Amino acid sequence: MHLNLHATLEPEMDKLVKSMKRLLFLVLLVGPGTALLFAADRGTLVRDAIIYLAPDTSSNKLGQVERGRELILLDKSRNWLHVEAMLGLSRNPDPAFVLEEEDEGKTISGWILDTGIVWASTPSGDRILFGAAVDSEDEASHRHGRRGAAQDALRLYRRVYDIFPASGLAAEALYRAADIKWQIDKADMQSRPSAREKEAYLRQGMEEEGMRLVMKKFPDSKWAQLAAFHLLDNKLCGDWQGSSKCPDKEAEMYEKYAKEHPESPATPQALYNAASRRAALIEIYKTEEQSKKSEQAKNQAISLAQHLVSQYPQSDWSSRGQTLLFLVQQGVPTYGNSVQ
Repeated sequence: MHLNLHATLEPEMDKLVKSMKRLLFLVLLVGPGTALLFAADRGTLVRDAIIYLAPDTSSNKLGQVERGRELILLDKSRNWLHVEAMLGLSRNPDPAFVLEEEDEGKTISGWILDTGIVWASTPSGDRILFGAAVDSEDEASHRHGRRGAAQDALRLYRRVYDIFPASGLAAEALYRAADIKWQIDKADMQSRPSAREKEAYLRQGMEEEGMRLVMKKFPDSKWAQLAAFHLLDNKLCGDWQGSSKCPDKEAEMYEKYAKEHPESPATPQALYNAASRRAALIEIYKTEEQSKKSEQAKNQAISLAQHLVSQYPQSDWSSRGQTLLFLVQQGVPTYGNSVQ
């Protein structure tokens, strides 16, 4: 029996073509909306906000969104916005101090009033966020300042970089966010018994990822140089315990930083730190009966202090260097409890 395959398949082909046309029509119909969803606006709050189940203040409250939390715009309705927002964990008193804060909370969608929100399209949005971050940081410095202000500042600074990465404020904002977290981590580290351990590896150090991100994204900036200076904290001994090993190693570390970063705002401090450790070694080497190394440490301390005073005369560290220089030249011990 001879089969006419073309005649047999033709009806099926017609159905397939019609189905493809309908599918294409649907794609064209929903395409713009889909594109809008994929290109959803990102923004953040410069105020605390209640997120509601519906665009009505009488509807159920789903939670509170803090300053600096990221928002994803889903829809609009008059003066209401349907957003996806990240909420911090209530059991975590400082959710912002987890670097990847998006991993430390829950994301919910709901409605918030369309006020106090900065989007990528907001004119001068980077400056608005930066200013709000500065305000929060200042508030955190007050004894009875707003609760959670430091966390707000961290998030707001980070959002400057996240939402406006090409802004002239992005590098400083990213550094300030990392610096706030570093200070909190450092205070926590110093409150632990391990802070008195001699070797740095025996204690929990500060999280370095934030500082390293500054160095990676803005390698030629002064903020990267300051970030590199912060990283030295994790290499310091907790307690010298009267041994020359720690101050000698730390002095070399600071000298190396000053040599590699002569234009860094932190270089005067690095030079002072190196000089003060060399000055301390004068007495430590004496207790170890190493008179030759003691005299060498004195010469090194004088040289470093003189370099600090001459090269960075406007720095407060220069004045402190002048005092250290005077004491070393006068033979006054700068380490230990000896009284002449």
